[in-house]
Amino acid sequence: MVCHIFRIVVACSVVGTLVAPAAWAQGAPQPSPGGTGQVTQEDGALRLRLPTITVTAQKESENIQDAPVSVTAVTGDTLQNAGVRSVSEAAQFAPNTFFNEFTARKLSNPRFRGVGSSPNNPSVTTYIDGVPQLNANSSSIELIDVDQIEFVRGPQSALFGRNTLGGLINVTSRRPSLAGWSGGISGPFGNFGASEMRGNLSGPLVPDTLALGVAAGYSRRDGFTTNDTTGNNLDSRSAAFGKVQLLWTPAAAWTVRGILSGEGAQDGDYALYDLAALRANRYHTTRSIEGFTRRGLVAPTFIVTRAGQRLNLETTTGIVWWKTRDKTDLDYTALPMMTRDNNEKDLQFTQEVRVASAPNASIALTDRMALRWQAGAFVFTQNYTQNAVNSFAPFVMSPFINFPVDQTSPSSTLDDKGIGVYGQGTFTFGSRLDGIVGVRADYESKDANLNTSFSPAIAAPTVVNASRSFTDVSPRFTLAYHAMPGRTIYATAVRGFKAGGFNAASPAGSEGYNQEHSWNYEAGVKTSWLAERLSLNGAFFYIDWKDLQVNLPTGPAAPGQFYISNAGGATSKGVEGELSVRPLEGLDLFGGVGYTKARFDSGSTSGIDFTTGGPKDVSGNTLSNTPDYTLNAGVQHSCSLTSALMLYGRADVVRYGAYQYDDANTASQEAYSIANFRLGVRARQVFVEGWMRNAFDTFYVPTAFAYPGLAASGFIGESGAARTFGVRAGLTF
Repeated sequence: MVCHIFRIVVACSVVGTLVAPAAWAQGAPQPSPGGTGQVTQEDGALRLRLPTITVTAQKESENIQDAPVSVTAVTGDTLQNAGVRSVSEAAQFAPNTFFNEFTARKLSNPRFRGVGSSPNNPSVTTYIDGVPQLNANSSSIELIDVDQIEFVRGPQSALFGRNTLGGLINVTSRRPSLAGWSGGISGPFGNFGASEMRGNLSGPLVPDTLALGVAAGYSRRDGFTTNDTTGNNLDSRSAAFGKVQLLWTPAAAWTVRGILSGEGAQDGDYALYDLAALRANRYHTTRSIEGFTRRGLVAPTFIVTRAGQRLNLETTTGIVWWKTRDKTDLDYTALPMMTRDNNEKDLQFTQEVRVASAPNASIALTDRMALRWQAGAFVFTQNYTQNAVNSFAPFVMSPFINFPVDQTSPSSTLDDKGIGVYGQGTFTFGSRLDGIVGVRADYESKDANLNTSFSPAIAAPTVVNASRSFTDVSPRFTLAYHAMPGRTIYATAVRGFKAGGFNAASPAGSEGYNQEHSWNYEAGVKTSWLAERLSLNGAFFYIDWKDLQVNLPTGPAAPGQFYISNAGGATSKGVEGELSVRPLEGLDLFGGVGYTKARFDSGSTSGIDFTTGGPKDVSGNTLSNTPDYTLNAGVQHSCSLTSALMLYGRADVVRYGAYQYDDANTASQEAYSIANFRLGVRARQVFVEGWMRNAFDTFYVPTAFAYPGLAASGFIGESGAARTFGVRAGLTF
């Protein structure tokens, strides 16, 4: 009888999922076997409540319903239940969030509310265990032993500084257990030759004092795209990854944590092809050369915290080292015309020291006003190098050049260093009204050595040595009224900042670009209803940009390369909402909706018009890679078959509105939907489940860019992931 009801509920919920106009994605608890003991009325009420979610969107732990910012938290349970393996997959649960990514995992660029830019100077920065990924090439890694991912939308420059003009993504690892040992192993297998093995182990080496956490995995799959020249699949993936943690509590107030993460990825080639041909012949391309992409990454992190009675202290030290190599057929045709061999590497060091008033140690300014505060300092250094060679066959560059030519474009080094100091005060009037004032000052110094040359020397080499520095002050003003627990109304105004810098490669005269600023105005409400069984949150926003940075292809002179340029002004305005409901024990409904209207201001230009040679006017155009709307909805349900066996199912769908590929609005992707399903059984320590992603095999081209002179349609793009399905089994203890 129970499972009959289960089937009816899930069937109806799946239909509702596919047509639902809105909702929110917040993780339901991981399914677990039901107990046999007597259930009290209080226990039943607790099970019907939505889980309490704690976020650190303002550098301090707080209930998500009390935080006066737009933040979607994807919990570890949701990551497990939905089979999420990357940050971009988790992003489907966040309104007005879109990832522009390629088959090569290093290229994954988030956009919040239309705000996004280059991997070398991101507008939305990913923080992994408190360490900012200064280059986006290190942010899209396999998720392993992750506790939560937060998508914080809107400028966070007053606290986090550089490169959070659009928001930030906060990824936190699961802490090792000081109480007891636990772990698990799982292995999904599916179509396209997909296989994976993951395992984790956590427990105390010295009870209540020293704990160890270890997690590792390996994954692989064949490519979705076939090279018709050879019959081989082109865009395969494989990676080995791991994480080791030590947690030490030498005294009651002190916690020391060390984290070492690493990944080695050996992926196939970019699946790029002429946009019109790709849509006419899906998942097919032609190549004379089948290339590859490689990435190695190591990231040690060291965190020390002290929780005092009056004062809290936290220091976070991070090092991120990565290198990549990719080789590809640069003309993306069956003709042996051009290839590119690109090598990049990056080393960053960051150090942050933060002090704050303890949670229960606010300063009483008057009988009716109290102050909580935090302040900190942040320093960083970054060294980035790129060496790339474009090889041209005879007669490709000119009918008069009858010999092969290698173009080194670029051989460049970029050195950045900077410091930021910040402070924020929360003034509480009575017990319900908060006035938040924050400010951050940043200074950055950047040096560039940029070189381009030919072999044989058909033209003189170009050498540019340049230095620039940037300073900025970013304030924040917020009013938040906490009507009652779980209900918050807020309004905020904050200035966003992104430093300028240099391009490793660019057209002549575009080696440098200026800093970008914005003012963001937001009003929102967060509510909880029906004894915490329903939450409904919403926000309105308006963003005004100046000197907007855009990421552009360099054009025919140096194909396959991108550079940053300032486009002028732009505005973005919209609304978003999130909903989560637990109508019955074991049943969760969730989803979200977002609408964005992002347009360039009058007089804005974006890059070079390769037809006229002058600047390209984009006045009034839609910002690229910004869907008009996003929708996500889903359902998760579980029921007990016996006292030791549980049946569970999940369905979710995401829909992206139409968006433009380029700032000139020359080519676009129409709206599309992706549906995912999962069904399984779980005993106390064993589970088996079946899964399907992109269940209806929706074809879409998520990313494309202008490629004049080489693509017949003027654009090349990549197909989105095809339908995948398989089985996953695992053991936990």
